Amino acid sequence: MVQAGTATDAVIDQLVEAFEPGDIIVDGGNALFTDTIRREAAVRAKGLHFVGAGISGGEEGALNGPSIMPGGTAESYETLGPILESIAARATEDGSPCVTHIGTDGAGHFVKMVHNGIEYADMQLIGEAYDLLRGVAGLTPAEIADVFTEWNQGDLESYLIEITAEVLRHVDADTGKPFVDVVVDRAGMKGTGTWTVQNALGLGVPVSGIGEAVFARGVSGRVAQREAVRPTITKRPEPAPIPGDFVEQVRQALYSSKVIAYAQGFDLILAGAQEYGWQVNPGAIAKIWRAGCIIRARFLNRIADAYDRNPQLDSLIADPYFAGEVANGVDAWRRVVATAALSGVPAPVFGASLSYYDSLAAERLPAALIQGQRDFFGAHTYGRVDRPGTFHTEWSGDRAEHEVR
Repeated sequence: MVQAGTATDAVIDQLVEAFEPGDIIVDGGNALFTDTIRREAAVRAKGLHFVGAGISGGEEGALNGPSIMPGGTAESYETLGPILESIAARATEDGSPCVTHIGTDGAGHFVKMVHNGIEYADMQLIGEAYDLLRGVAGLTPAEIADVFTEWNQGDLESYLIEITAEVLRHVDADTGKPFVDVVVDRAGMKGTGTWTVQNALGLGVPVSGIGEAVFARGVSGRVAQREAVRPTITKRPEPAPIPGDFVEQVRQALYSSKVIAYAQGFDLILAGAQEYGWQVNPGAIAKIWRAGCIIRARFLNRIADAYDRNPQLDSLIADPYFAGEVANGVDAWRRVVATAALSGVPAPVFGASLSYYDSLAAERLPAALIQGQRDFFGAHTYGRVDRPGTFHTEWSGDRAEHEVR
């Protein structure tokens, strides 16, 4: 477990010189999966096994067992599996170890990358919920801590909700202020969220919720721009009127947006598997995230159930359970996004997640117009709804339509 990049390559070079044929090198760091693919091929050519193992859990995982996502050959997992199972966290529901063979070469590090991307979205969504409860509903950090503690008893039960309540309840010893008020509002990044978005773009998978979470951290770090723009806004909106059940509305919006983040993450995992030839089991991945890792949550059991019911599920949102859950919360979700906009409270992941849901639900999208524009300026062609084929219109001439063969 060394720093990703050249340090990892240097350690591998040293190990290759010392190891014997059939030995296994395990990289447990946050390596970029394409580096793992390259390293696995190079090490295999020397008669050794190379396993890229994604590991999540932080300090608590180091003490009590992490969630482990190993990639590599099936032969290497026969040896490693029992060892990893002995140190992995165990799900409270059935006691099963939170480790499974993800797939060959870079599959484990790819899944860990997506895990971290979902983590970005989850954390930003919780931050947006906090911001709305404080800036619009007028609750104190201690009161919001109580709200999160209550939420942690239901469908939103998760490690991140649990620790959020602890952070919000904490009081700074030096100033007596809520701890959250003495922390600089700039969120750091180590790169895995960015990798998630970059690879999603390359694979053509929309991960708008995860993307907006990454961009939100970027905005938080743009201190000079924030300070330059703030004085130019002479009138900020007052908090919009809210109903008595606003806290419940925020809870439903948070849950629905969380479903979208996980749905987009699993879409990316499956697209990566198809692109790189991995045989991944999304239900098994959901199960090993139930304990040990940062995004462990109660509803991962529901995700595992969804993929058990239909391993070929096109989208998590198409599963009857999640379709019903989101449909039940969508009215509250819309009201929360509208209230955020009217109150001037940024809620990029709430909004992007809702737009993604509406895009999937729309009978027709403005992409038809975009195809018309593309054909006009670049002869990129288009399809028709009333007959098969590919067509182009002579926009600069008589505007006759021709089928492109």
